[in-house]
Amino acid sequence: MSLTKQIAQQFKQLHSGGNWTAVNLTTTLADVDWQTATTKLHDLHTIATLVFHINYYVKAVMKVLQKEPINAHDKFSFDCPPIKSQEDWDQLRDKALSDAAQFANLIEQLPEHMVWEIFVVEKYGNYYRNLTGVIEHTHYHLGQIVLIKKLILQIPNSNME
Repeated sequence: MSLTKQIAQQFKQLHSGGNWTAVNLTTTLADVDWQTATTKLHDLHTIATLVFHINYYVKAVMKVLQKEPINAHDKFSFDCPPIKSQEDWDQLRDKALSDAAQFANLIEQLPEHMVWEIFVVEKYGNYYRNLTGVIEHTHYHLGQIVLIKKLILQIPNSNME
């Protein structure tokens, strides 16, 4: 298996299952409703905000794979649009999962020699660093989502009981 196909497979498994951690975004979010997704605990981000944030960086790197200029700024990466209904939440979640599938397909199509090329500008490193960085970033925030979801389940009369 080529390196780009391996990276794409790891990204797909992170979203749909079969990865080493046995936790994935699709299953984790499957039973989360909009009230749960927007429940604020202490000073933690909401699940919805974390899903938006994860996808913000997926979309940023995906633009480069689509031969478009990168246009992402950390200061906007948590600017989740308001989630005021189940429909709003479904759209955010489904968009993140849809973008992830598209991103994985673009990684598979990337010529393997590009993995070691500079990603946009030298300060960002190479494609490998950015592709695997998105995987690491997503795993990190998926862990947060899992923990926040568990904390919400402990709240009496939570929406997920």
